[in-house]
Formats: sequence, structure tokens, C-alpha cells
Amino acid sequence: MQNLEPPDSHHLSAAVGWLELGNPGEANAELERIDAKYRTHPLVVRVRCEIDGRAGNWEAVLELADAMITETSDDPYGWISRSNALHFLKRYQEAYDRLIPAVDKFPGNGEMRYNVACFCCRMNRIEEARQWLNKAFNLE
Repeated sequence: MQNLEPPDSHHLSAAVGWLELGNPGEANAELERIDAKYRTHPLVVRVRCEIDGRAGNWEAVLELADAMITETSDDPYGWISRSNALHFLKRYQEAYDRLIPAVDKFPGNGEMRYNVACFCCRMNRIEEARQWLNKAFNLE
């Protein structure tokens, strides 16, 4: 992954800061200041996902997460973001189906297993949810 250089790295840092202060509008304004050729950088896309998620724009998060998975499939963030977006869109079976392939790819990631447990609960598959929850909590 190519590093962002100033001033783009400063705009990204400022966007993160604005998000931490609870101001996604200013965070978005900072991202808009990043040179267009770097707006698809994984770190920029990650912050964009956070902004869209806070706005409840789950279709946009889904699209961004799919792009992240295509670009950096070895980063669990895209997989988790996509499953969260599908969850908030109430597409629980799809969220389950699309996250399951990544679970084995990230054996130490409890969040993925927890998310699968949540999807199972939403689909009233309680025993399976318990199993996934145990897997999430028993990671070392």
C-alpha cells in the first residue's frame, strides 16, 4: 500500500480527528481536500466508510466495502464493513453468506465470529449463534 504524503496525509489525519470529535461533516470536508488520485487509497476509503456509516448510508458503505475487499482482501476491515452494512440493511442471510468465507482467512478475528453469531440470531438460528459466540470468545 502506497503511503500518503503531505498534505494528503494531513487531511486524512484531520478527517479522523473530526470523526473522533463527532463531526462527520468536517471529516468529509477534509477528505474532499485529498488529491483525487488518492481518494481510493485504502485508508481514505476506510474513513469514508466511517462517515457514511454514521450517516446511515449503508448502500454506500456496502459499495465501499466491496471495493476494499477487491483491493485489499487480506485486511479484515472491508469484510467486517460489508457484513455490518448488510446487517443494517436487514439482509442477514447475505451478510452471513458473504462473511463466512472470510472467517477461516482470519483465524484470530473474534469480531467476524461475533458478527456471524449476530446474523444467526437475526435469522432465529440460536444454537448456531451460540456456537459462533463461543468461537468468538475462545480466541486466544
